[in-house]
Amino acid sequence: MRQPRQENTGVAQNDRQPKIGRIPALIMAVAVVGVAIGAAAGLLTLMLYQVERLALGYIENAHESGPFNVTAIRRAVSVTVGATVAAVVWWLLRTRTTKVPSVKKAVGGALMPIWQTVVHVLLQIFIVGTGMSIGREVAPRELGAMFGQRFARWVRLDAKDTRMLVAITAAAGLAGVYNAPLAGTFFAVEILLADITLETVTLAFACSALASWVASLIKGTHTFYLIGKADGLFTPDYMLFALVAGLVLGAAGALFRRGSQWAGKNKPSGVGILWQMPLAGLLTGVVAIWVPQVMGNGRATAQLSFSSQADLAVLPMLLLSFVAKAVVTLLTIRSGASGGVLQPGIALGASGGAVLGVLWMQMFHTNSIGMYALLGACALLAASQQAPLMAICLVMELADAPINLFVPIGLAVAVSAFAASRLAKPLAVFHLPIPHPTKAK
Repeated sequence: MRQPRQENTGVAQNDRQPKIGRIPALIMAVAVVGVAIGAAAGLLTLMLYQVERLALGYIENAHESGPFNVTAIRRAVSVTVGATVAAVVWWLLRTRTTKVPSVKKAVGGALMPIWQTVVHVLLQIFIVGTGMSIGREVAPRELGAMFGQRFARWVRLDAKDTRMLVAITAAAGLAGVYNAPLAGTFFAVEILLADITLETVTLAFACSALASWVASLIKGTHTFYLIGKADGLFTPDYMLFALVAGLVLGAAGALFRRGSQWAGKNKPSGVGILWQMPLAGLLTGVVAIWVPQVMGNGRATAQLSFSSQADLAVLPMLLLSFVAKAVVTLLTIRSGASGGVLQPGIALGASGGAVLGVLWMQMFHTNSIGMYALLGACALLAASQQAPLMAICLVMELADAPINLFVPIGLAVAVSAFAASRLAKPLAVFHLPIPHPTKAK
């Protein structure tokens, strides 16, 4: 009798040595897949722009980061229709075909089916383009993981090298879509592999740098966030602010991480997605009537914070942006959507940093609001991802920030990571496992 196929038998079970030698095989894999995922990341970015143009009538950029000039009715229709279409396709994909595993599971050996992964990736870009509040960085990571798996099988890498290659190529997808090779490198070694060796770092950086370069040839290069005046000549009070903001936003990052984990674990597994995701889209559209920056992956919310005035009058807007973005993002994940939380995390951190910065500047009148928002973005992202090196590099690369700011931002990230780790166990108390009725004694 034929045995059913196991999930983990498709990728990392090939223990045969590559005929061309291990190192040449890895170098060839990094080069070929780096080019492929870079091209894919560039094309996915162009796809996002076209979806935005068709659905909302604008294309995001640093100067127009959100649908602020789009009519409220068009915003509501776009996100609701987009969510409805995605719900139907995802329901068919998840209940009628092979499920697409997460990137971490793919690194562990779970095989990513080809056409299902491609559809899954395109849906993520589609819903972000129509206005749903979720990140788009998971899509190129999934493509990178799939490319890495297939190439590893072709050159006959063993299980250990396959795991390393899949992590490296998945992270290269992140690097390609955001032109952030350092962030891609640290995402691979700090999050996916938790293995920092000279070989791993070298191959990861080479793949991420190559993917970033190839993607830039397709979609161009530009500064993702404009942070205004930030020449790196920070003042002593900015170092003190780093301590305060690190504590506050570290706690906020821990809460956001817990919330996103809860939302992901409680996604609808059946027909519930057919009504929950359209409802989430409709509610996003309603919120966007008054808070248009809530739509999309978080760029609009973050840019609004970077560009705010150091005036108490902007505090209600910044606080509203923070709360609305957090709630709508968690609602989107809970409704069944797939996507990332890196950009929403940056948006929340920038908003939180700007709020604290406005209050701080009432006392010290130094630096600029962009510097406070930048520090906040790094601090909250580091806490929510539990990856301080990746968080710092990603935000700094996206904002093209002065390298001198690594000093205070590094301090803030260290404090936020510590605060988040201290809060992890108390927060877990509220999520105790519930015994299954059939297993109860």
